[in-house]
Amino acid sequence: MFLLSVKWLEWAQRIQSLSQAGLAYSNNGYDIERYEELRTISIEIMKEHTGLEMEILENLFAGETGYQTPKVDIRAAVFQDGKILMVKEIIDGKWALPGGFCDIGLSPAENIVKEIKEESGFDAVPVKLLALLDLRKHGHPPQPYHYYKVFIQCSIAGGQAENGLETTGVRFFNEHSLPELSLARNTESQISLLFDFLRDPHKEAVFD
Repeated sequence: MFLLSVKWLEWAQRIQSLSQAGLAYSNNGYDIERYEELRTISIEIMKEHTGLEMEILENLFAGETGYQTPKVDIRAAVFQDGKILMVKEIIDGKWALPGGFCDIGLSPAENIVKEIKEESGFDAVPVKLLALLDLRKHGHPPQPYHYYKVFIQCSIAGGQAENGLETTGVRFFNEHSLPELSLARNTESQISLLFDFLRDPHKEAVFD
């Protein structure tokens, strides 16, 4: 069932991407109408399989302009005493590595430092790029957008555990005693991969 859902999502994303590029670069009124129709079709596909209202999906894509590219989600691997730092997300009550969408104007390293501070209370220093992964290849639930996920190892430089505006818990977890994960943000296999870097500091970065 999951493989089927990924296929319809891939079709919808491709149609959405083509329509968005066409709307960005076309000056022909007839072509613009066709691209708008393609965008509507992509939204109808997502509505059919997700149950979300058309208005919600339309608003989701209404602000998207220009040539569409994957969005970037950045996550931190912060280890302490053989455990990894995780935060409890308000949005679903489940646990994730500190992180989120990259902000315009900040580098990946600057983004992850900001996210760790905002979500966990800790001051951090980026140490090493561990992985650059394609969300579609790692068992995440279907998402409207195509994401690249960046994992950066960081060390704690100060601060203390504090909940943020989007988090209600801050804890370190053993690899084999993980809490219920927010699967849209991280999977058990990804966290296991991050522990591989803890066991082998010379392990080279992984990418799809």
